[in-house]
Amino acid sequence: MTLWTPDWCKQLVIYQVGLIPSQYYGVLGSKDFSGFKTLTAIAVILIVLNSTLKSLDQFICNLMYVSWRKTLTEYLHGYYFKGQVYYTLNVLREDIDNPDQRISQDVERFCRQLSSMASKLIISPFTLGYYTYQCFHSTGWLGPVSIFGYFVIGTVVNKVLMSPIVSKLVHQEKLEGDFRFKHMQIRVNAEPAAFYRAGQVEHMRTDRRLQSLLQTQRELMGKELWLYIGINTFDYLGSILSYVVIAVPIFSGVYGDLDPAQLSALVSKNAFVSIYLISCFSQLIDLSATLSDVAGYAHRIGELQETLLSLSRKHRDCESEAKTNWDFDNGPGEQTVLGDTAFLLERVSLSAPSSDKLLIKDLDLRISQGNNLLIVGNTGTGKTSLLRVLGGLWDCTRGNIHMLTCFGPHGVVFLPQRPFFTDGTLREQVIYPLKKIYPVSGEVRFISKLVLIAHRSDSCLCCRYDILSPGEMQRLSFARLFYLQPRYAGE
Repeated sequence: MTLWTPDWCKQLVIYQVGLIPSQYYGVLGSKDFSGFKTLTAIAVILIVLNSTLKSLDQFICNLMYVSWRKTLTEYLHGYYFKGQVYYTLNVLREDIDNPDQRISQDVERFCRQLSSMASKLIISPFTLGYYTYQCFHSTGWLGPVSIFGYFVIGTVVNKVLMSPIVSKLVHQEKLEGDFRFKHMQIRVNAEPAAFYRAGQVEHMRTDRRLQSLLQTQRELMGKELWLYIGINTFDYLGSILSYVVIAVPIFSGVYGDLDPAQLSALVSKNAFVSIYLISCFSQLIDLSATLSDVAGYAHRIGELQETLLSLSRKHRDCESEAKTNWDFDNGPGEQTVLGDTAFLLERVSLSAPSSDKLLIKDLDLRISQGNNLLIVGNTGTGKTSLLRVLGGLWDCTRGNIHMLTCFGPHGVVFLPQRPFFTDGTLREQVIYPLKKIYPVSGEVRFISKLVLIAHRSDSCLCCRYDILSPGEMQRLSFARLFYLQPRYAGE
C-alpha cells in the first residue's frame, strides 16, 4: 500500500501531462496567448509534481530493498550459524558452492532487482485497465485487441529466448564465487605463498579460473543477445503501432468532420493513450532480462535455503543441545556439578566423510578428569579426526560416543590446530567466544598484558588480526584457554 499510493498518484499526473501536447495544438492553432500562458503554468506544475512522485517511488523501492535484504539475510544467518551447520556446509558438503557468496552477493542482487521490478508490477494492473478503456474509447475494439495480441506474441517469444539464460547465469555465479575465493585464498595466505615464491604458479591458476569465468560470460552474452534483440524489436515496433491503430478510424472516415487543427489534437491525444498502453506492455516485456537474473539468483538462494533447512533438521534430531552450543549463561569459575567423565567411547570406528577407509577401528576410550591423554601417531592416522568426532563435527561410522560434559567455560574447550581470530579488540579475542567479560574483575586485563605485542595497542586487532605472527597467534590462543579455565581441554 505504501508503494501503490504514490504510484497511483504518479499515473494520474502522467495522464494529465500526456494530454498537454494535444492541448498545445489547440491553443497554438487558435493563437490563444492567454490560454497558452495558463497551459504552460499548469504543465510546469504537473511536471514538477510528476518528478517528485517519481523520486518518492524510487526512494520507497530503495527502502524495500534494504528491508528485504535485512529480512532474507537474517533468516539465512539464523540457520547458517545454528549448531555446526556452517561447518558442514563449507567443509563436508560439495553440492552447494560458495555459500558465503549466496548469502552476501546473491541475496543483495536478488533484492535489488526485485525491488526495481516491484513498482512496475504493482501498478501495472491499474494502468493497463485504465489505458485499455481510454484506447477502446478512442479507437474502438481494434486498438486494444491489436495491442494485446502484440503483447502476447512478445511474451511468448521472450519466454522462449529467456529459458536457457537462467541455467547459464547460475553457472556463471558459481564461477564468480570460485574466482573471488581464489583471490581471498591469496590474501589470507600471502606470507606462506611469498616464502615459496609462488607468485607465478598462483598467477597461472588464478588466470585459469578467470578464463573459465570469461568463457561462461561469453556464452551467457551470446544467449542474452537474442533476448535483447527480441526486447528491442518489440520496443521499437510499439512506437509505430499506435499510429497504425489510430489510422484505421481516420481513413475509414470516422473523424471526417474535423478540421486539420482539431484532427492533429485528436491524433496527439489518442497517440499518447495508445503509446502509453503499448509502453506499459513493453515495460513488462523489458522485465524479461531482469526476471531471468532474478530467477537465477532465486534458484541459488533456494538451493541454499533447502540445504540449510535439511541440515538444521538433521542437527536438531541427531545432536543434543549440549553438543551444539556453548553455555554462555555461566562464565569461568562458575562450575556446574558434573561427573568426572567427559567422554565415553564404546567400540568406535570412524573414517573421513568423503572416504570409506577406516582411520580408527573398535576404539574403547574413557576421558575423565585428572587424567592427561596424549595421542601420537603418523600423519593421517586419525588423531585430528578423533578430535573432530569428539567435538561433534564428524559422525562416527560405528559404535557409540557418550558426551557427559558440555562445551564451554565449565565443560570442554577444543583448541583448533589453526588458531582462529575474528574481528574485535584484544580483550574480545581473549574472551572469545563469550559475549561479555567474566568475571568483571581485572583478570582479563592481566591476561591481556601477557599477550600484548610491543608497540601495538589493544584496538590493533580490531580490523587486522593477520598482522600477528604464528607464535603470537598461539600465545593468544592459549590466553583464551587460561581465561576460560575449562575442566577439559583438547588440542
